[in-house]
Parts: sequence; structure tokens; C-alpha cells
Amino acid sequence: MRDPADLRTLETTELVPVDLNSLLYQAEVTIARLRRLRSHSRDAYAAQRFEAMAEARRRALLAAAYDPSTGFFYDVRWRTGERVSDRPTMAAAAPLYFGLATAEQGRAVAARLEREFLKPGGFVTTPIRSGQQWDAPNGWPPLQWLAIEGVRCYGRADLADTARARWLALNRWTYRSTGRMMEKYDVLDITRPAGGGEYPNQDGFGWTNGVALALIAQREPRD
Repeated sequence: MRDPADLRTLETTELVPVDLNSLLYQAEVTIARLRRLRSHSRDAYAAQRFEAMAEARRRALLAAAYDPSTGFFYDVRWRTGERVSDRPTMAAAAPLYFGLATAEQGRAVAARLEREFLKPGGFVTTPIRSGQQWDAPNGWPPLQWLAIEGVRCYGRADLADTARARWLALNRWTYRSTGRMMEKYDVLDITRPAGGGEYPNQDGFGWTNGVALALIAQREPRD
């Protein structure tokens, strides 16, 4: 939303999203790899076509969405090419998770995530307090996973382990207090329930339980 307090200013269809294009890149890479498993000439051609599509998307996304001056990825307004740099979001972790970012870009994004997004309960979705559920103070399980594993891929195991520990501690504290896993969590004040948006916070979803179980299954970092 151009005005975070006014749903009438939604501009979803005006944006080239960082996370969606990272997902599409991964889909193209996966299709190419699957076609490589077959021996027919049509499959080889299809694999080459999807590999070319993935590489073209990667180059375009890095050129359009990454801002070297701030070391971060932003959504882009496709009509003007303007980066939405006034509203940084956790979508910037997606190019790290899917391996699109260069080593330098990955390090820069990880540093900013640590500096501005890492909170007592994990990563906050945006630094904006709009009253909407996808903004501060809320953190969402799938975005924790993308960020934790994304920064780990770019040499920041220390940051990944810290975020993992904080998120799991928040999950456990909330479960002990309420007997429930939740859809989303307040990562700024871990004693408060998350909220905002058009409906109340819901009891835990598959993504909440799945991310928690996947993080728990990882080897505990050494002291």
C-alpha cells in the first residue's frame, strides 16, 4: 500500500515482486533439471529453454531489484522501474534462499537483516508499524525459514543460529503459555500476541509447525 494505513492504496498489480520472481526462477531451474533426466531431444531443448529463462530472470532481477547503495533487494514498480526502497521487507531474503544473489549481495543483505530486522523473537517482516498483519511487529514462519537458511547459504551461520534460537524460543514460550502454535508472532515483544489486519490471529498453521519441526531437527549450535 502506498499509504500503509489505507487499504484503498493497494498497488499489488503495479509491482514486480522480489520473492515471486525468486520462486519463478527456482521453478524454471527445477523444470530444466527434470527435463535433463530424460534422453529425448525435445527434453534437451526444453531444458536449454528453461535454463535460459532462469538465467535471464536472474540477471533482470539483480539489475532491477538490487540497490547497491543500501545493499538490499526491493520490489519494483514495473511502469517506472522505481524500487520501493522506502518499504524494505523480508522478501529480500528470497534471492539468498534460492541462490540468485551474488556473494557480495548476499553478505550485504544479511548484514542489513541483522541490523534492522532481527528482533528478540526472530525476524520482523517490515520495520513499518501500519497496523496491518504483514508489517511490524509481526513475524511469519515461512519468512523465518527463508531468511535463516538464506543467510546460512551466504556464510552467516552465526546470524542463522541466532535467529533460529530466538524464533524457537518464542514458539516454545507461546506454546507453554497458551497450549497453541500460532499463525504469526509478535517478534518485538514476545509476551504479546500478534495481531493487525482484517482478522484475529489464528491457531497454528502447517507452516508454523513445519518450520518449527525443521529448525528443531537441525543440529543445535555449540556454545
